[in-house]
Amino acid sequence: MDYDASMKYWFSSIALVWATAGVCAEPPVENSKLNAVLFYQLLLGELNVQAGEPGAGFAIILDAARKTKDEALYQRATELALQSRSGEAALQAARSWKSSLPESQEANRYILQILLALNRIEEAGRALKTSIASLPLSEQSNAIGSIPRVFSRVQDKNFAAKIVEQALSSAIQNPETAATAWTTIGRMKRDAGEIQPAAEAARAGHAANRRAPGPIMLALSLLNFVPDEVQPMISQYMSGDALPDLRLGYARTLIDLDQMQPALAQLSQLTKQHPEFAPGWLFLGLLQSDLSQVLQAEQSLQQYLKLATNANDPDRMGGVSEAYLALSQMAQKQGRYSVADEWLAKIPAEADPLKVASRRAALLAQQGRKAEGLKVLEQVKTSNPQEVRLKALALSQWLREDKQIPAAFATIEKALAQFPADTDLQSEMAMLCEKLGRFEQMESLLRGMIKAKPNDPHAYNALGYSLADRKIRLDEARELILKAVQLAPRDPFIQDSLGWLEYRAGNLQEALRILEAAFKARPDAEIAAHLGEVHWSLGQKDKAGTIWREGLMLKADNETLLETLKQFNFKP
Repeated sequence: MDYDASMKYWFSSIALVWATAGVCAEPPVENSKLNAVLFYQLLLGELNVQAGEPGAGFAIILDAARKTKDEALYQRATELALQSRSGEAALQAARSWKSSLPESQEANRYILQILLALNRIEEAGRALKTSIASLPLSEQSNAIGSIPRVFSRVQDKNFAAKIVEQALSSAIQNPETAATAWTTIGRMKRDAGEIQPAAEAARAGHAANRRAPGPIMLALSLLNFVPDEVQPMISQYMSGDALPDLRLGYARTLIDLDQMQPALAQLSQLTKQHPEFAPGWLFLGLLQSDLSQVLQAEQSLQQYLKLATNANDPDRMGGVSEAYLALSQMAQKQGRYSVADEWLAKIPAEADPLKVASRRAALLAQQGRKAEGLKVLEQVKTSNPQEVRLKALALSQWLREDKQIPAAFATIEKALAQFPADTDLQSEMAMLCEKLGRFEQMESLLRGMIKAKPNDPHAYNALGYSLADRKIRLDEARELILKAVQLAPRDPFIQDSLGWLEYRAGNLQEALRILEAAFKARPDAEIAAHLGEVHWSLGQKDKAGTIWREGLMLKADNETLLETLKQFNFKP
């Protein structure tokens, strides 16, 4: 509350007294606890604030709050103390507020936030427990669910998780709040890196209420780390008529884990059970497009557009844009360039200009109009650092796919000078370095990424694959790839790297086993190139040809696949 707002509040109170003072037919109404002395006191306090002395204003207004027991004054005093950067004074005001008005939830909230800001975590835990207990039972679950956000800035995540668990000791015993409380405890432990205890909390929450969404959402966030621990409860929940958002969340998690076929099954079930749930059709269509199921994808995306248009929901504009982009891309792959352009023309004006430009540039390039395509990308305007780095990535990827590697390198080099810690830019630069034969620089970048994000499997995988592909330091390559497997055991592309390593090491049968499973999980042109080569080396040339032809159908211009066909002089 600023000076003008506070004065308006008090003057309006006085005006109301004046307006009713002359009405004799009704008994007098007490509209304000202000008398002349208190009014002068408040005015003096606010004048001190205006004069740049919030500390003096704080003392005056806090005294007025204690005299009147007015919640707005207590809040004003507390905020003035915070403005003065005096946490102890703010805590004093908030506690006085709570003492004077024990039922005030705002006072509870301020006390908790101040204690956390002062890093007095144990006291915050006790305040949290008191605050939750003071709420009506019907409001406790919402308050419990907000705790991770409240504690998000605490640096000692493990200690914070312990304190919150203690604060919720009563809540986990109450059937009305148990599922939410266990979910909150699990989220706190997950954010502290305590994955196993987080999974245990998810299971406890699920046992408390098998239809509660919170434990399932927590389990989905842990699926990549402890699949054996959380998959049974997820499967049990999904076996019934799951909430549409949760089944969609499960499908998206499976996609992130590159488990495309299970994701497809979940999305198909979702659209059957809830045909009016538009996002289900969108993600089904996008996945079908990614799996080259063109006819099915077109039908799903058209159904989504029908539902989204009828709903007239502005929040769905992003989805509408994605649908049109996917339809355009599929038409482009089929050589239907005019149709692809028509889909692009339907994209809403407020859509992401870079995504639209990237698709238009790719469409022009495929028609042999590469200079026009590049110009379309270059002309995209940027208004913030995020857009600058995304444009650099889009330009580099376009140039890389057009085999303009030095130009792509220069683009990313310039962007990295501006954003040296950006791992997406570093990853793109590492890929370009490999293509340019700058292996030492590539390795340095990837090791830097590993150091910055030790739980990210992709840098381990990229470096391990590069070593294996060049058939050097195979023991080190194995160590790196196995670390990636440990972090993402179900990722088909990491399994592809492992299979390729076994092939380079001469373990053909083991390579065949791994690559067949990877290709089944994720039909991909590059995996097809590797799997076909293993079949060829085993003398199974017909099988190799079948796999390679399938790979060409998936992505006819895949560089690895084309180089493999050239190496073995295979004519599809």
